[in-house]
Amino acid sequence: MTAGPENSTGKSKVAYLLERLAQGVAAHDRENPGHHTWGVGMSAFDIDRLGLEEGEQILPGIVLQADGGVTGAFRVLCDGDHDGEREEQQEEVVDAVAEQDRELEVIHTGGGDGDRAYPPPLRPPF
Repeated sequence: MTAGPENSTGKSKVAYLLERLAQGVAAHDRENPGHHTWGVGMSAFDIDRLGLEEGEQILPGIVLQADGGVTGAFRVLCDGDHDGEREEQQEEVVDAVAEQDRELEVIHTGGGDGDRAYPPPLRPPF
């Protein structure tokens, strides 16, 4: 095995990372056309491990930020409010109350002459 410049600096890892970052930014921009993407957030450990620096321009117009995220993942940073959109999508919860009281009808199985068959009560553990 040779120790060429590509193997010693991990350029193949960085090239793979750049490809995934570009795909992530493109997918974000496609799904959120009104948001302006300005950065990529990663854990500080991943930034150091890859030999990169925080604040470095990783893609054209995209800077790298340490955001305290989990190791092995990145997130797209933009000026849009994704949490606000999620709140809008939540359904309104309404209490449904009947306008009239009604007795529940209990149906018993068994004989019709007052001899009703009930199952034995359940006792824990079930």
